[in-house]
Amino acid sequence: MLVNILKFSLCSAFLIHCTIGNAQAEMDSVIYKSSSRYLEDQFYVGLGYNILLNRPTNIFQRNLSYNLQLGFIKDFPLNARRNFGIGLGLGYAANSYYSNIGASEANNIITYQVLSASDFERSKFETHAIEIPFELRWRTSTIDEYKFWRIYAGAKIGYVFSGRSRVVTESGSNAFSNEDIQDFQYGLLLSFGYNTWNIHAYYALNPLLQNGTNLENGDVIDMRVLRVGIIFYIL
Repeated sequence: MLVNILKFSLCSAFLIHCTIGNAQAEMDSVIYKSSSRYLEDQFYVGLGYNILLNRPTNIFQRNLSYNLQLGFIKDFPLNARRNFGIGLGLGYAANSYYSNIGASEANNIITYQVLSASDFERSKFETHAIEIPFELRWRTSTIDEYKFWRIYAGAKIGYVFSGRSRVVTESGSNAFSNEDIQDFQYGLLLSFGYNTWNIHAYYALNPLLQNGTNLENGDVIDMRVLRVGIIFYIL
């Protein structure tokens, strides 16, 4: 009788061990498969300050030349740990560039002049663009870790679907669609930081205005944009 009880106990213990072992194996398999498929697809929102480089003589910036950008980036991991990959996105950006360059249009001819501080209140170039960022992405994230370090570097190209110039003086405002603003603008980008808050920088590889655009005094307007700000990534 005692032998039969021992046999039954051993068989029961063996069956329980096998059942628990199989369940744990299945759970581990699910976790592994889930962790091997997680992505860092992200929405992003950014605010920045536009710095005009290569300004002609006597040209200065005034007011706040701002940048607003938002969009979505699709993540494509390249390694098993999934902490290195590429990102391809689609977004929208609005930019303003305030300076003492006064743009005016008459008979479809655009002219640019250097304005003195007493001549105007505000003068700006304004763009609205659809952007395609491409990034190489490194981060310390895991499937259950949402606060991590990141470094994203790459490039982006933007199509300007609306480019305007505006000058505001005491007597009124003059604005028009400026065909001298480059339709396609492209440059290098870098984002780095921890968790939600990240530093973002962009350097334009082509000028803001078309090649050959000059001031009335003959100086070439070959200004390029350096943009520095913050960017928020939202899963």
